[in-house]
Amino acid sequence: MSVKQQSERLHMFEVGERYQNWFRACMNAPLNAICAALLTLLLFPAISSEARADLRLCNKTESQVGVAIGYKDKTDWVTEGWWNLASNSCETLVPGSLVSRYYYIYAVDYDQSGEWGGRAFMCTREKEFTIRGIEDCVARGFERTGFFEIDTGEQSSWTVQLTEPVQQGTGGR
Repeated sequence: MSVKQQSERLHMFEVGERYQNWFRACMNAPLNAICAALLTLLLFPAISSEARADLRLCNKTESQVGVAIGYKDKTDWVTEGWWNLASNSCETLVPGSLVSRYYYIYAVDYDQSGEWGGRAFMCTREKEFTIRGIEDCVARGFERTGFFEIDTGEQSSWTVQLTEPVQQGTGGR
């Protein structure tokens, strides 16, 4: 082992000893609560990033798909779109903890002309949109589109996976 390697190794042990001594001092000091709080603050970002909650949608098909979402906010029904997902990819549609139990999804398979839909009718349009309200879609210049319901069971995080759509009409599996 070279002199430089020995020096680096000795430095590494010195740093480790200093850390252990600091930790021991914290554990034995009358200010244990302050030391515990400091450790908590240092570890919190790592813990919170793992516990992040979202509504995610994964496209498990070989096609590119377009996705719209519907949900009830504090006062109104809202529909938003379009997220364009490449094949075998995932996207966060609602970041953070989910505040609603029910969300509604409509998706179109751009390559195979299939779709995922249902009986919950909401407003959409061909271009990017955020639409408040689900009544009188056509009279307001929008399309009336059938979404399928997602019951999250009041979970704070949920992932929807799209598989091969029904080729004709609405549906999905």
